[in-house]
Formats: sequence, structure tokens, C-alpha cells
Amino acid sequence: MEFVYADDAIVVCLKPAGIRSTDEPGGMPELVRQALGDPKASVRTVHRLDQVVSGLMVLARTEAAASNLSAQIRENTFRKQYLAVVHGQPEKEGTLWDLLIRDKARRMTLVATEMAKGVQEAVLDYRVIAQTEDMSRVVINLHTGRTHQIRVQFASRGFPLVGERKYSTLEDSCNIALWSCRLAFQHPVTGKQMEFYQAPPNSYPWDRV
Repeated sequence: MEFVYADDAIVVCLKPAGIRSTDEPGGMPELVRQALGDPKASVRTVHRLDQVVSGLMVLARTEAAASNLSAQIRENTFRKQYLAVVHGQPEKEGTLWDLLIRDKARRMTLVATEMAKGVQEAVLDYRVIAQTEDMSRVVINLHTGRTHQIRVQFASRGFPLVGERKYSTLEDSCNIALWSCRLAFQHPVTGKQMEFYQAPPNSYPWDRV
């Protein structure tokens, strides 16, 4: 478990791919407790990354810190930015807007055509920062945090993420190329503005585009 920052209120670390964000055996809180050397430490999840996704994640070390960070997320003052590599060449920048609904039986998120029970609005901005003939690296700012939102919104437009297994028929021999690269929020105790950035690993497909 690689820590980027830690104090008595929060821990900012790099979540590996394949690890759940939630507090369960093998989940991020348990791994953080192990890294801290205290199996009974208070470590709480305040935001989630899909199990297949890696990158920056902040966890709270007290109930008060968790409550404060959760409030920032609800009030949309907690900023999250992602990097992704997608197949194809989308427009250089844009806003993606969709109506999404969760299919719990299939554990998938689907694009809906109209508002109905369970349908939620999903919005993100993206900008292409590098391109090859067949792939594009994009930086993404989320305005909503729907399950699998980034993956579904790009795949539904014909630009699935490299390494995508659930929403793509293409076969890539790598983990999904979706990386939580930036977090910005107010420290839950001091109120100081905190910002963290971490570049993705220098491995395929990140080293290609």
C-alpha cells in the first residue's frame, strides 16, 4: 500500500487495480489498517473507485473526518480528475451527457432513453491530451458520480476504454486504462485546501499515448 499523504485525520494512497473500495476482507480500509500497523484503526471509505480502477483515493481516519469529506462530496466541492486511454479518436474536447440506469442483476450500467424510476443524469467533461492512430489519452472531470459512468459514457459512443472487459468486445491484454490522477478538497480538520496529483504507471497502454 503506497501512501501519498497521511495524518491523524486522513490517508491519501494509491489504490491498486482489483481491490474493492469498501470495508470488507481485502478491501482498501483493511489494507490501510495493515499498512498503518493497527488492525483496529478507524479507516473509513468516503468515495469509491471501481474495483478494476486504480489511482489516488482518500480515506478518513475518524468519524468526524468522514462526515466532513462526505459533505464536501455532496456539495460538489470535492474535486476528482481522471486519466483514461480510449480506443479511437473522439473529438478534441466535449461534455458527455447521458441518462443512466443500473441493471443490478447483470451488475452493469446502461444508457436509458428517458427519465424513469432508477434513471439518473450523468455528466462529465473531457479533453484529449494525446493521440495515436488508434488510441487517445483523455483527461476527465466528473460532474456526477454514477457507477461505471466514465466507462459507459465513452463505450456507448464507440470509444471504449483500453482494457475494458464489461462494456467492450475488444480484447486488450492489460488492466483497464482508467486512473484517478487528481484529488482536491478541504482538509476536514484544518480547512486547508489540499490537492494531490499522481501520474499513471509507465506501462501499456500509458506508454503508448
